[in-house]
Amino acid sequence: MTQEQEYKKIRVGVLALQGAFSEHIILLNTLPQVSEAVAVRNAQEIKQVDALVIPGGESTTMALIAERSGFWPTLQEFVQTHPTWGTCAGMILLSESITSGGTLKGDQKLLGGLGISIKRNAFGTQKESFEAGLHVEGLENAEKLFPGVFIRGPVIDEILVPEEVQVVTKLERDYGRTPKGTIVAVRRGHLLGSAFHPELTRDSRMHLLFVKMAQEWIASQSK
Repeated sequence: MTQEQEYKKIRVGVLALQGAFSEHIILLNTLPQVSEAVAVRNAQEIKQVDALVIPGGESTTMALIAERSGFWPTLQEFVQTHPTWGTCAGMILLSESITSGGTLKGDQKLLGGLGISIKRNAFGTQKESFEAGLHVEGLENAEKLFPGVFIRGPVIDEILVPEEVQVVTKLERDYGRTPKGTIVAVRRGHLLGSAFHPELTRDSRMHLLFVKMAQEWIASQSK
């Protein structure tokens, strides 16, 4: 198998039930590794993509819309078998449980898979939003800090399967009530989660990181 065959262009879907999906689509469509980035709203559309981004927004609302429309079972099945990246609210949906901060587990459906528990809105209110320079594992030009935008973001409260979950980045200093060393992005196999909003920057390196991760995963599954 040639290198080109292993890493062919992929079609990336962005869950478009609610939240900041259009910004992800714009950034993804700038990457040469992406044949097309499209909005995904139902079971038919998700079957036509190779990988998925679940954007920031309101995780409770996204889950409710997906459940009421009958999309939830197909979405959950996709996440179990295809590369998926959850940002902010998307990371909440990929978590196994919510320990505090708003809706608790049992009141909201979660897709799971990422092997973490979450504290919602752990960075504070909208007024306490901030941008943090991050050293991200595996990022292109990694010596250049990535501008992590945090808006009422969740915090990873606990890594439930440490032997399988890779820490991708941490805060490098204290931000208000949130201490230095707080984990803000993780990877577990074909799943990636980040507490910040890469789509709100002009830096496409996190999107490139996910796309390359997806390409490698897809190639490995075809062997």
